[in-house]
Amino acid sequence: MVFALLAMAGNLVMQADPVRPMFDFTQPKAPSLWQAVNDGVMGGVSRGVFGITPAGILEFTGTLSLENNGGFASVRSRPANLGLKPDDSLIIKLKGDGRDYSLNLYTNRPLMAFSYRANFSTKKGEWLEIRAPLANFVATSFGREVTSAGPVNPGEVVGIGFMLADKKAGPFKLEIESISAQVKK
Repeated sequence: MVFALLAMAGNLVMQADPVRPMFDFTQPKAPSLWQAVNDGVMGGVSRGVFGITPAGILEFTGTLSLENNGGFASVRSRPANLGLKPDDSLIIKLKGDGRDYSLNLYTNRPLMAFSYRANFSTKKGEWLEIRAPLANFVATSFGREVTSAGPVNPGEVVGIGFMLADKKAGPFKLEIESISAQVKK
């Protein structure tokens, strides 16, 4: 974590960069801000669903299938202005199942299956805090890097999501407690 030093009345104080919550899963409207998108859009049969627990945790669960050229399940926020800035990092508090997932940023570009992606690993049953600077996201389409797309433009980001596409059939579960943006001072 990056800290800024401030002098106050002769005392030295350490202050963390400001963190801005992006989603509040405790709000009644929270489920309407998210949607599941699975490989059924391409003929696959993976099943991924989401729900929000009474404790305000977004749960993304299901079964990944490799049948019919499938192999992905995802949950993403519905399009909205997320107010991201160039030096932002995303801070995600989550608990996984030991599988590898990707954190995706969706833009308003009219490209098919396009997102900016940062991969992360989970530890089964363990809460983790994932920190992903926007500069670390890679442009992808159908899981392949799009080098001509350039870096993510924060002003174009209209959605955030989580995807499982690790080529391992079977059940999965990812729990997301919080999604925040941290601005570097």
